[in-house]
Amino acid sequence: MVAGSLGGRNLAPPPAGVRPTSDRVRESLFSILGDLSGDRVLDLYAGTGALGIEALSRGADYLVAVDRAQDSVRVVERNFQTLGVAERSEVMRMECRAALRRLADEGNRFDLVFLDPPYADFDDISGVLDALVACDILQPTGVVVVEGPKRHSLPRVSGLSIERTRKYGDTVIYWLGLDPDEGAGVNDTNE
Repeated sequence: MVAGSLGGRNLAPPPAGVRPTSDRVRESLFSILGDLSGDRVLDLYAGTGALGIEALSRGADYLVAVDRAQDSVRVVERNFQTLGVAERSEVMRMECRAALRRLADEGNRFDLVFLDPPYADFDDISGVLDALVACDILQPTGVVVVEGPKRHSLPRVSGLSIERTRKYGDTVIYWLGLDPDEGAGVNDTNE
């Protein structure tokens, strides 16, 4: 279910093996993010596209959804068509680091980036965050939101700092921004 301007609309069911963000977590996340008017959003590990679609529903101008699984890409495309947001969105079927390089080569910049990997792939998150920083596609005031399992901590990534964390049962959400002190990396949390 989506809130905002697309409120009350249902999304296609997730493909097998996809763990969608719970409604409670998504509601809290977007309450903290606030107004997204005019934002360009990147949804890595898109799954059903729910996080990116919610951002569009709350005012974002454009969304790029990335997933390497064909079943997920089909669901995201179906959701874009059903909700009438296909003209403000793009789907890329590829691995996240390759997508980041391509988006950077095309001159894209984003205000908000979601990373919600399968929990089994969470150990690879530092490589994707490193690539995000190296590709320089995050706006200076941009926000990176990472969803992960409580049992794993977010690794340090040079160039990013944690601005906020929230725990919801077995899930942790991290809000990161570009580190103004370039070499400091990710090292402090706010509960």
